[in-house]
Amino acid sequence: MTYVEPSVDIRRAGERPATDAGWLDSKHSFSFGGHYDPDNTHHGLLLVNNDDIVTPGMGFETHPHRDMEIVTWVLQGSLVHQDSMGNSGVIYPGLAQRMSAGTGILHSEKNDSWRLSDADSARHDDPVHFVQMWVVPDEPGITPSYEQLEIDGELLSGGLVPVASGMPEHADHAAIRIRNRYATMHVARMQPGHDPITLPDAPFLHIFVARGQVAMEGAGVLDEGDAVRLRGGGQTLTTDTGAEVIVWEMHATIAS
Repeated sequence: MTYVEPSVDIRRAGERPATDAGWLDSKHSFSFGGHYDPDNTHHGLLLVNNDDIVTPGMGFETHPHRDMEIVTWVLQGSLVHQDSMGNSGVIYPGLAQRMSAGTGILHSEKNDSWRLSDADSARHDDPVHFVQMWVVPDEPGITPSYEQLEIDGELLSGGLVPVASGMPEHADHAAIRIRNRYATMHVARMQPGHDPITLPDAPFLHIFVARGQVAMEGAGVLDEGDAVRLRGGGQTLTTDTGAEVIVWEMHATIAS
């Protein structure tokens, strides 16, 4: 295990740079697009944590990716994924989805699920709210691939559920696999009154409050959109109101 000096770095929701494209409301936890800060490029192996809301009928047109592990987690609504490998489907809350860009892939993401239904399907008026996260793969130039799995039932436990992982210890437990053996994404749908959640013991952790409010040992109250960049683990999370949290456990970092 990589040793790092323990530290807690709290990043508030309102401090994030934002992109407002009319159809897109995106908040960026790290440098992204035109929002570049040389001191905010990653934490551990996580380069992107975008908190996106897309209006009905709109979305990201076909665009390329390369050498990146991309995990998309929908909080509300539905998102249509289509890519150059022929994959096409609707991502919704409780469905884990991963795309390994590898040597290169084209894909689109849109809030237009009614277009996949029959001609009588009514257009909906609901935005889609999702978090998209990027981590680097172990090695460049892998064959592109795609994976998704319904895990809504596992989340009923209220504890941390390994959603996307490349770590050997999660080989039989994570819903989907990513191509980095030092990283795991966990999700918890926390219920008020349940036992505290203990964070993994890892040199790099990224805790993102996707919905609700939690209290974190050593950090205090965290509201929706807040994040903590933690070095070292073992702290606990509790909630009085209910919350959904995304926790990246990482045992390596990108060289600066």
